[in-house]
Amino acid sequence: MSQTEQAVREDGIIASVSGPVVTARDLDARMNDVVYVGDEGLMGEVIEIEGDITTIQVYEETSGIGPGEPVENTGEPLSVDLGPGLLDTIYDGVQRPLDVLEDKMGSPYLDRGVDAPGIELDKQWEFEPTVEEGDEVGRGDIVGVVEETITIDHKVMVPPDALEEDEMAEVVAVESGSFTVEETVVELDNGEDVTMLQEWPVREARPTVEKKTPRTPLVSGQRILDGLFPIAKGGTAAIPGPFGSGKTVTQHQLAKYADADIIIYVGCGERGNEMTEVIDDFPELEDPSTGNPLMARTSLIANTSNMPVAARESCVYTGITIAEFYRDMGYDVALMADSTSRWAEAMREISSRLEEMPGEEGYPAYLAARLSQFYERAGYFENVNGTEGSVSAIGAVSPPGGDFSEPVTQNTLRIVKTFWALDADLAERRHFPSINWNESYSLYKDQLDPWFQEEVSDDWPEKRQWAVDVLDEEAELQEIVQLVGKDALPEDQQLTLEIARYLREAYLQQNAFHPVDTYCPPEKTYLMLTTIETFHDEAFDALEAGVPVEEIIDIDSAPQINRIGVQEDYEEYVEELKSDITDELRSLY
Repeated sequence: MSQTEQAVREDGIIASVSGPVVTARDLDARMNDVVYVGDEGLMGEVIEIEGDITTIQVYEETSGIGPGEPVENTGEPLSVDLGPGLLDTIYDGVQRPLDVLEDKMGSPYLDRGVDAPGIELDKQWEFEPTVEEGDEVGRGDIVGVVEETITIDHKVMVPPDALEEDEMAEVVAVESGSFTVEETVVELDNGEDVTMLQEWPVREARPTVEKKTPRTPLVSGQRILDGLFPIAKGGTAAIPGPFGSGKTVTQHQLAKYADADIIIYVGCGERGNEMTEVIDDFPELEDPSTGNPLMARTSLIANTSNMPVAARESCVYTGITIAEFYRDMGYDVALMADSTSRWAEAMREISSRLEEMPGEEGYPAYLAARLSQFYERAGYFENVNGTEGSVSAIGAVSPPGGDFSEPVTQNTLRIVKTFWALDADLAERRHFPSINWNESYSLYKDQLDPWFQEEVSDDWPEKRQWAVDVLDEEAELQEIVQLVGKDALPEDQQLTLEIARYLREAYLQQNAFHPVDTYCPPEKTYLMLTTIETFHDEAFDALEAGVPVEEIIDIDSAPQINRIGVQEDYEEYVEELKSDITDELRSLY
């Protein structure tokens, strides 16, 4: 036997191929090891071991490979490269930078077996130390700073696995200057050399000290979210909705305007044209909070529906691991996963090829556990280095036919604390964002109210509850209207329907394409609500004074409520509008 044949035999050979699932014989491997399959060296991961048969999910198209070809084991789990250069970059599902691969191939159409490191290894970064010789550091401690982008300072940390939990080490050498990510920037007395590059297994959460109760909202600039169904920094949310209801646009708005320090956007199995729009638009967008390019604080992971199904299964883990890395620096990170349904479908396909016992609708029995593992990695944490940071996870769900009773939506509902239910009927009526206020909810409201009361107004919770009560009453009245018509209702109920119409059209609707209305700060959200409430109070006073409801709803100033959203100088506009509404209605009696 030749040396080449001996090496192949030691690593293993392909026994069978079934789509992205490959079995190998005589492969010395452990669960989750990364392997390279076939003569072309396609990247894969060990997902099952039975006797001398090892099952591998391959992250690339497997057509053309067959039994007898070699399988090489790396002995390491699927990991991501962490360091400066993650931002302003577009990756595929296993953290291969797409622009680097395109340069290698000379074409946007990538060949199989092409690989590249997750961050540039040759680029030099200007390192500014924050420790001196003789200082003691523990795991995760920040030892220096690098200007990663014009917006974000990258904090270089001692790797969490470099020291034991309570172990301290002394800095014996440190210097400032230009270094590549693989060069040593700090030497410790225990022999560890700290570089700017870390590797971390994607399926393992990075360590923290404590998961805390989040008390600060992730302000989105979307009135229906901030005003009625807020999410906390470190919270979890689901956006379920049928095709065309606006899931992706809602996530784009959150990515652009949410007040997170870092945005990780994971396009998981979405249509190629949608992902192309993200890739084309984001580099052109201006960050509304800094005026710098939005990509300066964003990392994109693109795994479209025509990419290999196995890479789709790993892309959400890649995204959440990068998010945790920036959380460890003390940043607030928002992760958008669009969509977790495509991720679940990838799990279902691989599970069926493994001939596992199927659960409901063919999904694997461990679907709920995998969803929980993903969302549980979000939260507001005290980090091992003493800083505090958060990861907010917002997952879109695409239930077939808009059926919220299907397994992915139901299992997600059991885990997340914010539910923004998109409605196809609202979308057809051009009501955007098409979030159904009767089905949506947020369990963060009580713990976030103190922030809104301090930052916006003491009566924020009361105003929100007033709006909810009016909308609930409208929902009940609409059932009667469908039976007997609006004119059969008493005048006070007709007036309630008119107030609710302004809540729906002026407050709950928002134009994502209008330069002013696309983002609504909480102060403006509050003033819009108080204006509608002013109309409500004055209108009912007029009604009690005997003014016919037709005259009340016909006043000239009331339609101006719909114009508040597009006003830049909204405070002055609202003040004048409230005065006009009051004067007009009081002049009627």
